[in-house]
Amino acid sequence: MRTADKIEAPRGALRYMRPDDMGAVAFKAAIERVPGLEASQIDDIIIGCAFPETEQGFNLGRFIAQRAALPNSVPGCTVNRFCSSGIQTIGMAHQAIVAGHADIIIAGGAESMSLIPMGGDYLAPNPEMIVEAPQAYCTMGITADKVAQEYHISREDQDAFALRTHKRALAAIQQGLFMK
Repeated sequence: MRTADKIEAPRGALRYMRPDDMGAVAFKAAIERVPGLEASQIDDIIIGCAFPETEQGFNLGRFIAQRAALPNSVPGCTVNRFCSSGIQTIGMAHQAIVAGHADIIIAGGAESMSLIPMGGDYLAPNPEMIVEAPQAYCTMGITADKVAQEYHISREDQDAFALRTHKRALAAIQQGLFMK
């Protein structure tokens, strides 16, 4: 466990919880919500992580499967596509299922913004990349600002879009389109 002075987010009930342990809780709950599903039926675990290091390092997908007490026959992998890592894993799972390579996959993302600082624990960019393509190290916050500026998207428009999205999600939940 990290000391309080290294914690990126100083508050919150889960700030000291490891991503592999938190993921295990989510996995167990997800499996329990599917009637008749045996853990041995799961073909793969695919977890996205933008900064797979320190507490969320190595093969986080496999570690979450192990912490959830899934059988050793259930593999796991970790995908890094920065901020879209979790959504990438869902796309990969979908592709595998549609192609007939799998029937049941747990996919998603895991990231502890409390334990792992933005940019990772030790940022060491390639010196030539910094000169040749500094945008490669651009954060999503800066990217969002640039996209909003280029396409003339105001803060009010962004807030309205977010509100509309939440209302649609709530309506879908109330219609039973999502599991509760």
